[in-house]
Amino acid sequence: MADTNTRILIAKTGLDGHWRGASLVSKALRDAGFEVILLGMAKPDEIAQAVVDEDVELLGLSIGGHIDVVERIVESVRQRRPDISIFVGGVVPPWAARKLEAKGVEVYPPGSQLPDIVAAARRLTGLV
Repeated sequence: MADTNTRILIAKTGLDGHWRGASLVSKALRDAGFEVILLGMAKPDEIAQAVVDEDVELLGLSIGGHIDVVERIVESVRQRRPDISIFVGGVVPPWAARKLEAKGVEVYPPGSQLPDIVAAARRLTGLV
């Protein structure tokens, strides 16, 4: 069980209507004891500001293949909170996964297992 004071922000970066992944990951993280703030669809600057305003320890992004948007979010978030860990899930082509991983972002494409994502959240927030 995670420390219930450990806060994670989950946000969607695309304008698609696919909420299943973000919802399932949010529930799994809550079940593991994390406090999850589900921001929903938001613009890059809104996500970066929410990271600061909500004082979260981890940012999870549900992406729909919009790698350029994710890169802008990562840059904006890291300018405000250079220490924050970020993970993404969704449709991520292999070339994009390598690009994001080079920026220190963990990538969980379709088929990733919820226990692996929860374990990553524990590790990325220093609970392991």
